[in-house]
Amino acid sequence: MCGIVGVVSRAPVNQLIYDALLLLQHRGQDAAGIVTQEGRKFFMHKAKGMVRDVFRTRNMRALPGSVGLGQVRYPTAGNAASEEEAQPFYVNAPFGIVMVHNGNLTNARQLRAELADTDHRHTNTESDSEVLLNVLAHELARASSGAPLRSADVFAAVRAVHGRIKGSYAVIALIAGYGLLAFRDPFGIRPLCMGHGSDGSTMLASESVALEGTGHVLDRDIAPGEAVFVHTDGRVETQQCAEHAQLHPCIFEYVYLARPDSVMDGISVYQARLNMGETLAKRVISTVPPNEIDAIIPIPESSRPSAMQLAQLLGIPYREGFVKNRYVGRTFIMPGQGVRKKSVRQKLNAISSEFKGRRVLLVDDSIVRGTTSKEIVQMARDAGATKVYLASAAPPVRYPNVYGIDMPTRSELIAHGRTVEEIREWIGADALIYQDVQAMKQAVGKVNPQVQGFEASCFDGVYITGDISEAQVTALNEGRNRGGEDEADTSRLALPNTSDAPDA
Repeated sequence: MCGIVGVVSRAPVNQLIYDALLLLQHRGQDAAGIVTQEGRKFFMHKAKGMVRDVFRTRNMRALPGSVGLGQVRYPTAGNAASEEEAQPFYVNAPFGIVMVHNGNLTNARQLRAELADTDHRHTNTESDSEVLLNVLAHELARASSGAPLRSADVFAAVRAVHGRIKGSYAVIALIAGYGLLAFRDPFGIRPLCMGHGSDGSTMLASESVALEGTGHVLDRDIAPGEAVFVHTDGRVETQQCAEHAQLHPCIFEYVYLARPDSVMDGISVYQARLNMGETLAKRVISTVPPNEIDAIIPIPESSRPSAMQLAQLLGIPYREGFVKNRYVGRTFIMPGQGVRKKSVRQKLNAISSEFKGRRVLLVDDSIVRGTTSKEIVQMARDAGATKVYLASAAPPVRYPNVYGIDMPTRSELIAHGRTVEEIREWIGADALIYQDVQAMKQAVGKVNPQVQGFEASCFDGVYITGDISEAQVTALNEGRNRGGEDEADTSRLALPNTSDAPDA
């Protein structure tokens, strides 16, 4: 999961891209980068860290031009400690191309070999995004045959890219002197939308909140398999470049990843979470009688809409029992389990008066490893709760995700191979209630009936691209990102295997 943005305007875009990246910061906190173009020259600055730390006044002044793109990075493949793997990536031929990518290629290893042996292109990092850029560059060179680039060549290249790469990808690329190219994988797993500003600018971004927060109007989502080419003069051309495109967005975007004020593929994230709270209410009633619950308390932030709807339907007081330190990053995407575990109590503090002597139902958006859930349940008990129930607005996460969420090993998932009762016992809750998979899909899908289905592999084990086997998951795990602040970790979500405790 990353956040990407691209802009074509008549005015300087450096500040506009910076502001958009701030609005997408929740999608990646590892690194940030911006590229702008003036004339035919690219100007780039990228580094590890948050947007506000990466870009100082001197950096912004060094990014002139009215066309550009940017990314906030959450690494899922490659080396997290390497600043070279911060995006955007650049190749000088053909034409000069810079690119940002959100997603994860499932055949990156095969493609890397093809690039070296057949295409004779060199990749210098372990990032699958660099692989994707070189595949795109090769296909653009083939389509243009050394002549000036035409729109038809751009769309032909994207068609060829779709034929070669597999996995999830939302891409924005800047071709020197020609314009901005954006395209989305044939299943639309990762989000991408476009809009316009009153000054005639065109913006593409991962979430609608980046458009609206910068004064742009959301026009529409990029369709699965579609390519959009925005010329430097602002003209927009589009073409469907995939033969069998069908919309199956990642449902985890609606559960946790996206901001609640975003609308993605015609689905309000906020409404989707309200709906999940509604269906979760039925599960709660079947497990814990409402008269045995004194208060419903969300675990900030993503679970709030679901918890509010649940409380309203059950007629139980909704209370804010945890105060969040907004200056600590999202623990789901923190580098290193040691850093993540330490941060839970730094990130949340319990309000004792909301727990003391009460039977509380805590509501979370999802439970991935369980480590954070266990810590929070204990915090509630320490604050004086007599009973602590835990409800998850999402079903059990039982399977690896290979499409851009860095949890590819089963041992990292508390729900894999364990019953709900076993999970409840380890977390330490008095009751544990999960959402139902089908109910979740229906709750989100009814917001936009035109969505054909969802990529929900971490919940149901069905990999929409059809190319994922046990061996493939193992191979992908070998290439997952390494490094970070905790040197004992082998990946950004790795866990120590030193006890009988679930690796979660």
